[in-house]
Amino acid sequence: MKEINLKNLQEKAIQLLQNLISTQSFSSEEEGTAILISEYLKNYEIDFQRSNNNIWAKNLFFDENKPTILLNSHHDTVKPNQGYTRNPFEASIEDGKLFGLGSNDAGGSLVALLATFVFFYKKENLNYNLLIAATAEEESSGQNSLRGLLKELPKIDFAIVGEPTHMQIAIAEKGLLVVDGYAQGIAGHAAHENTKNAIYEALEDIFWLKNYEFPKKSPLLGKVKISVTQINAGEQHNVVPASCHFVIDIRFNELYTNREILEFLNQNTKSNLVARSFNFNSSGIDISHPIVQAGIDLGRTTYGSPTLSDQAALSCPSLKMGAGDSLRSHSADEFIYLDEINEAVEIYIKMLSKII
Repeated sequence: MKEINLKNLQEKAIQLLQNLISTQSFSSEEEGTAILISEYLKNYEIDFQRSNNNIWAKNLFFDENKPTILLNSHHDTVKPNQGYTRNPFEASIEDGKLFGLGSNDAGGSLVALLATFVFFYKKENLNYNLLIAATAEEESSGQNSLRGLLKELPKIDFAIVGEPTHMQIAIAEKGLLVVDGYAQGIAGHAAHENTKNAIYEALEDIFWLKNYEFPKKSPLLGKVKISVTQINAGEQHNVVPASCHFVIDIRFNELYTNREILEFLNQNTKSNLVARSFNFNSSGIDISHPIVQAGIDLGRTTYGSPTLSDQAALSCPSLKMGAGDSLRSHSADEFIYLDEINEAVEIYIKMLSKII
């Protein structure tokens, strides 16, 4: 079999990313980028499947008796913020930087993983199967994201999720629990005595949440972080409200489940606390896993990530690793260095080559 030229793979990856940037792909509106990814795979004579705006494929010599590695990243984006001084859809290159919406989050990782999949696609006698999934609706946690696609995919033994990490290895990721709090009071005229103001009832719980600290701290992910991020009550200045609604954002480590956190909070607050979802669990992979050790052998460092990704949808071991810098994600005039993309392709291939 003819060996694939690495430099050509890297050049094609950057060209694909330029095309993806130039094509609007807000979350749940990824039709155009799904077509571009399909065409990229067709050019390499790769058979693929499409489910909604998710594109996925198996390596040519896929063997159901072998364990399977998932390579995953997303091609949807958030909407550009008002701070942009450039056209977010103009994929311009200046001083080694590729600018444009989705370039860093997570276009660089996506095209590098696609290039990696192409590199291994026709190789025979691999120890693992490879599965690539370029997925939609990651930014909105939609039903047609990786979470919805999983039921169509073969069994996955472990996964590499492409998000900007400077190509370091996030071996753990905090889970997310969003909770709606409903405090009840008694409505009345503000001029009269009222012993149960819903706002004050909510504030008692909010101050408890502010001061409480869960005892279990993770070496990788640190402590559970509780933040009250929204509050709403009342319609008139002279009416004491009967109810107050507030929202709690909880980022939790691998030492707790989302359900036990909610149960504990409900036991210690007066408000009615209702979880929006139990889907976003903490995730990770053991540092002794062969793929992690392969990365460490290449000089990669390991850490715990506070940000959420499609890892939360996976029940198998997974790591997060990709091109770019998380601090650039969702920022104005987003960009990624071309060298970061080229490096990502090389490191992904070298890591997998050590085990595959």
